[in-house]
Formats: sequence, structure tokens, C-alpha cells
Amino acid sequence: MARRATWLDLLLVALLVLAVVAVFATLRRHGVPAGRILADPTRTPGVLNPNVTQANIRSTICKRGWTETIRPPESYTEALKAKQMKQYGETGPMSGYQEDHLISLELGGNPTDPRNLWPEPYPRAGDVDKIEDELNSEVCSGKLTLAQAQARESQIKHTQG
Repeated sequence: MARRATWLDLLLVALLVLAVVAVFATLRRHGVPAGRILADPTRTPGVLNPNVTQANIRSTICKRGWTETIRPPESYTEALKAKQMKQYGETGPMSGYQEDHLISLELGGNPTDPRNLWPEPYPRAGDVDKIEDELNSEVCSGKLTLAQAQARESQIKHTQG
């Protein structure tokens, strides 16, 4: 024999639905592995360094030590990291993040434009540094064009963190 739903039954169903929606929203928002955040394409679309072109990679990104000549000072990146961590909703300690270039200096990214920098958590930041070095090597060896490597790096950081 079927019984009529009471207000308590309806309340329980509504709470269950809200809980499921909250779980799925959280999974969708944090649908990347633990310790990773995605670079937001609106906040951090990536900006190129106009001084780096395919034609001059031998004297810029492929020249050993060149990135050190354009790397912004830590005082600049630390202040920006604090601001951007708030924008990204990150609440961990600042030491747990690297202020990373979306398009790395090794691939012709703008050194100081905030649209090319974002707070990337460790240990993912270290993993991505290796990817950046590999892409730089592929550009300098002629396996990839500069534009191909920049597009690949942007895709990785926007979709995998």
C-alpha cells in the first residue's frame, strides 16, 4: 500500500538533491588532480614577449642563460602571487605556490604582464618546469615551431594545470 509523502519526506529529498548538486559542482570545479589548479583563460590567457620571434630564437630562448636576463625580480612576482592567489580562491601558504608564466620565458612568454602569470601549486609547478624545458628543447632542435610549442604549453596549463 502506497503512502503519501510528508513534508519531512520532501525536505529530505530536497536536502539530498542539494547535497548531490554540491558534490558535482565541487567535482566539476576541482576536476583536476589534487594539488593542481587550472590557469583561468580569462585571468591568465598568456601574453607573448614581442622581443622573441621564430627568426631570433637562436639569440633569445635557445641561448643558454637568456631567460635570467629577463626574469622579473622576486619582489614583483611575490606581490603578484599574493594578489592572484586571492583572485583564484587559493588559501594555502604562499610558499606552496610558484608564480608561473603561462607562456614560459623559455618559450617567449612576457616576463611581467600579469595576464601571463598565475599561482601554480607545488609539486605540479616542478613537473611543469620539466615540460617547459622539453618544449624549449624541441623548438631549439627544430622539431616544433615556437608557435606550436606556445600553443601546446597554453593548452596544458589551461586544461591540466
